[in-house]
Amino acid sequence: MAASALAELDRKPYISLVTYRADGSGVETPVWFAERYGKLYVYTDGASYKVRRLKQSDKIRIAPCSVRGTIKGPWLKGRARIITDPTLVRHAYDALRRKYGIQMTVATVLSSLSGRIKRRTFIELDLELGQPPAQDYL
Repeated sequence: MAASALAELDRKPYISLVTYRADGSGVETPVWFAERYGKLYVYTDGASYKVRRLKQSDKIRIAPCSVRGTIKGPWLKGRARIITDPTLVRHAYDALRRKYGIQMTVATVLSSLSGRIKRRTFIELDLELGQPPAQDYL
């Protein structure tokens, strides 16, 4: 069931990633994502608030969504971690490039030209599949 749930989710273009503030309130952000080896991978600016929140708490919720963040499926809960291992980062990048193709290439070129590529951070999402959908993680 877990593999099929991930495969179905991976067919969606965006997920809403909820990270949690110190006071326990969640912040939703629509992001690109890709599945590899049973985990989901996301990238973001390393100086973003979502990275700061993940350093305080690794709890997350995700749901498929539109580019504007309109939720289009059930919430799932899980944990996230920032990855720094170069091999794992390369696998995550390859999965995103395979999924988003030219869009990922353009995003990488623009990030390189602007200098933001140096701050790019990859995040691994480990979902608790097989659990009831998360209404409220906390």
